[in-house]
Amino acid sequence: MEVNPNDSETESLQNSPLCLQPGNLSRQNADIEDSPSVLAAEDSPSADVVASPAETAGLLSLPLEALSHIASYLPAHTVIHELPKVSPLLKVLFEDTTAWQLRAQRLCAHQTCIPVLLKKMMDWPSFCLEMEQLVDTWGEKPLNSVGVMQSVHKEEQEAGQRENPEGAENGAGLPEGDLEANVRRCHLEDLEVPNNALLGENEQTMPHQVSKGSPETPALEHFVLPSYHIAQVNSILFLGGEGAICATASRDWNVKLWDLNRGPNGALLYSLASEGETDSHRGWVSCLASKGSLLASGSFDCSVKLWDLQAGGTHTCLIKNEAPIFSLFSQSNVLLAGTFDKKVNMYDLRAAAPLIKTFTHHKKAVTCMVADDNHIISGSIDRTVVIYDRRAEKILKRIVLKHYPMRMSYDDCVVWAGDCKGFLHAFYMNADQWEKETQLNVGHTSVITGIHCSQTSLYTCSSDCTFKVHIPSASPVTLCTWKYTSPVSAVCAEAGVIAVATGDVSVKIWRPRK
Repeated sequence: MEVNPNDSETESLQNSPLCLQPGNLSRQNADIEDSPSVLAAEDSPSADVVASPAETAGLLSLPLEALSHIASYLPAHTVIHELPKVSPLLKVLFEDTTAWQLRAQRLCAHQTCIPVLLKKMMDWPSFCLEMEQLVDTWGEKPLNSVGVMQSVHKEEQEAGQRENPEGAENGAGLPEGDLEANVRRCHLEDLEVPNNALLGENEQTMPHQVSKGSPETPALEHFVLPSYHIAQVNSILFLGGEGAICATASRDWNVKLWDLNRGPNGALLYSLASEGETDSHRGWVSCLASKGSLLASGSFDCSVKLWDLQAGGTHTCLIKNEAPIFSLFSQSNVLLAGTFDKKVNMYDLRAAAPLIKTFTHHKKAVTCMVADDNHIISGSIDRTVVIYDRRAEKILKRIVLKHYPMRMSYDDCVVWAGDCKGFLHAFYMNADQWEKETQLNVGHTSVITGIHCSQTSLYTCSSDCTFKVHIPSASPVTLCTWKYTSPVSAVCAEAGVIAVATGDVSVKIWRPRK
């Protein structure tokens, strides 16, 4: 299916910074300086290959454009690994950047483009291969452009019907009193989690989503970790890069380490605890972060603890704070902590006195943050997202949202944020300026409690009892929705392995079948 530049839907998308302009999808208008060049037959390495008489007959005698069109119907794996074995002349199909861009757009049903199109010198074949694997793994049927467009229009109509009570989205009306009451109010009542969700009752299935009742899929195996936690799991973090080891942080004050490859349902390695203590913390454990062999846990007991996993989970450092820790993010040798008292604290994990700087860019609690070498992006209950330039030591941009952000995830290109009303937001660098895509409705009806993104995948979960898998486009395409009988509180992904925590004190695991 080809993109029609005169189509009204295509024209409306051309103005989006996240969309690849139709002119960029033609060989005549390809930007040689800013993106990988589209190799014509006479310019490609394959043009130097002397074809045998047999190769110049039959299918291989067709023009490059015809061969490229035929190859577009083949799986990416076949074009990358198999066609070059048939004939060296077919290597040009692997090098045709425009064909891979069109394939990526087709996977999104032509209704939108991929944010990472902004990234220069992309590995387009690998990008399309990973995206097709995501669709094959989670999609029940091939994406239909008409159906997706109808669902997008429906989401836009539904988005206009959801309104907040005045002042609820910015954390107004927090009760005065002890700290624990404030924290609980902030995380429960201000999030406006429906009472039926807290009680484990399910809400209606979104009509435009693929709803799955069974956890089994042909490409994935599914199991549930043994129930050693006695309260809701707030955070999940994979360690080691292979999707084999994960840590869970719970409201039962504990952090536990799991080996997913041990036994049929994984096995508990150990629970983390300081010497002389039975629990990891003395309050809810809200967040996790890691760097190398060090695991950091943040808690409502106003502390951050560091654990050395190479030494069997030995407690190595206690960092005290004046308020509960809501979010953690590790970057290089720096650990960032977002706190209830409006601060972002920066710690050097190598120093005896780890606190380096404290930023107070927000007026209310800092709920989420991500960072890279140049920026710190933080979100707060004051409904703002602040982008801070670490080198210039100044605020680059302050973005005001309609509803305050709860979770963030960053793939080195786009920051995805989920807010307290179930909407997604995308922030990205465009021409050295940070831009924001308008709020996106992916079907969640309550607080987004977890989000994990990569270049080719986007996973979200919510207190509306759903977990969703999306293609991370300018208007995310939802591949499937899993419904549960209790709120979903956390999600994490690594090496194709997905972990989801639900309110029934369990952690569900999906991983590729062996």
